[in-house]
Amino acid sequence: MFTGDRRLTTEPFTFRRATRNDLEAIIALLADDDLGQSRECVSTPVDQAYLSAFAAIQSDSNQLLAILEDDTGVAGCLQISFIPGLSRLGMWRGQIESVRIARRCRGDGLGRTMIEWAIEQCRLKQCGLVQLTSDKARKDALRFYASLGFTASHEGLKLAL
Repeated sequence: MFTGDRRLTTEPFTFRRATRNDLEAIIALLADDDLGQSRECVSTPVDQAYLSAFAAIQSDSNQLLAILEDDTGVAGCLQISFIPGLSRLGMWRGQIESVRIARRCRGDGLGRTMIEWAIEQCRLKQCGLVQLTSDKARKDALRFYASLGFTASHEGLKLAL
């Protein structure tokens, strides 16, 4: 099982739980595309909303904010929420969100490595299902997830509040 101190090294990359020191790099990754640049706030100091969210994530044992690191820094990030449920005989689900790869590393297969790692974290937590959402405008991402075996079996709906 993944713990806060355990690192998994896949040369030349390391997976680890994100720390407060990684937050600026994570926010920059989230903002580094057409959709993200309009909804994220890259600033120094880090916006208090991110600090509050990070503290909530770190204090919840069913949340894992992880980074993929190489010798030059943060190469990718993702968040996994481990969700208990009553349906399907009390099956747990792993929800993968906020998947990003640094621009300098795109096209190197790191996205696949990261998602496969995330799926394994879900297995270790005894999840019976892994799910994710991706904006419909991210056509390449949708093809990528399909290539990993994800199917568009449900319609996802959102309501902005």
